[in-house]
Amino acid sequence: MLAIVGGTGLYDLPGLNIRARHGADTPFGQASGEVLVGEIGQHEVLFLARHGSGHRLLPHEINYRANVFALKAAGATMMLGFSAVGSLRMELKPGDMVMPEQYIDWTKADRLRTFFGDGVAAHVSTAKPVSANLVQAVVAAADRTNERVTRGATYVCVPGPRLGTQAESHWLRQMGGDIVGMTNVPEVFLAREAQIAYATVGLVTDYDCWLEDESQHVSAMGIFELYGQTLIKARAVLDSLLASELPEPETEIRQALSHAVLTPPQVITAKQRHWFDVLKK
Repeated sequence: MLAIVGGTGLYDLPGLNIRARHGADTPFGQASGEVLVGEIGQHEVLFLARHGSGHRLLPHEINYRANVFALKAAGATMMLGFSAVGSLRMELKPGDMVMPEQYIDWTKADRLRTFFGDGVAAHVSTAKPVSANLVQAVVAAADRTNERVTRGATYVCVPGPRLGTQAESHWLRQMGGDIVGMTNVPEVFLAREAQIAYATVGLVTDYDCWLEDESQHVSAMGIFELYGQTLIKARAVLDSLLASELPEPETEIRQALSHAVLTPPQVITAKQRHWFDVLKK
């Protein structure tokens, strides 16, 4: 089942025929809100607003573990996020849609990055953190709507909530970043631990602040203004995706825990097994 995670400006999913609501409580705390279960066209889908209803949560306040766990418990095998991003490359223009396939984690220690620890040890491979099958399906859906989605970008995740300095923006470019955002880490890595095929559509709102032309620098109001316009295009792509056959998650993603867990099953407690069994589904 496909889970859709709404970012800035996407707090509900028009057209979703809601038939169930899952509560926000999880073994890892409260998710950003209820998980909505419903249908769009021929597909059953899940929806969760990453920042909560009304954009209540800053990036560092989001309980990413609870969000991913809540979606997995509701039946998610694939997860497609939408996020506002800044461009670190001139060719990726404001208004463009970009799908990252690599990530650089530049966040801080206050974000809980794993479900594991406290007696259950696992090391999950994230060499290729994104589902190529899901990316290709979204790109194909965009082609059918005469929209363009650029794939293969590297997303640098920064902690926020402040917008970066010009020196930091130049440094992120030197690191190999193509786009910058605040929310995809640890979401992308937790999805892999939950054996969920993950991808994100990044909606470019600005050139961050690496250009000398200050009129091109990121601002909070500018993000919301252009993001809303680009979101219309993104929704058309999503509708096209849901009007067609959805891809199958890669086997290696759906079995990511099969060779990653080091703790013997017999020493895992009943409380730990409660959440561990959900991740393994």
